[in-house]
Amino acid sequence: MNFLILEKTFFEGIKIFGICLFTLLFNRFLKLIVRKYLEEKVKISKEGQRKRIKTLLSAIEGSLKLIVWCLAILMILSEFGINIGPILASLGLTGFAIGMAARDILADFISGIFIILEDQYQVGDRIKIGNLEGNVVEFNLRRTIIKDEEGNLHLIPNSQIKIVSKKS
Repeated sequence: MNFLILEKTFFEGIKIFGICLFTLLFNRFLKLIVRKYLEEKVKISKEGQRKRIKTLLSAIEGSLKLIVWCLAILMILSEFGINIGPILASLGLTGFAIGMAARDILADFISGIFIILEDQYQVGDRIKIGNLEGNVVEFNLRRTIIKDEEGNLHLIPNSQIKIVSKKS
């Protein structure tokens, strides 16, 4: 009897390890596919286009990674014997409630989309936002990170960016 419990625990652990490993590999695969697709769609001939691809990759990869890991967590919960049916059923309503409560986060995402679509700035550009000036070191749909002359990193939510000055 004790051996059966040990065997079941061992195989569940292997399944959970497999889910995590598959998730890591799948995220890397998605990253390669997205990169290849963007390189084909945006012909790399100018420095500005390289920056745009890097910016788009940063935003898309972060979103895809979040989605894939959420699905992996649901799969792991089901391996622990937790019924995920009610969780899945309530995700729609919960998503709506969280969306209403997290208007600022949604505003950040929408602003980030417009920054990308309007090609306002990209990773590597020198910009000034308010009284902060520096190089864009990271950009995603939620925030922009710039590094100033002193090496300080400034994390700015995209919805708070009203005026941007781009240095040439």
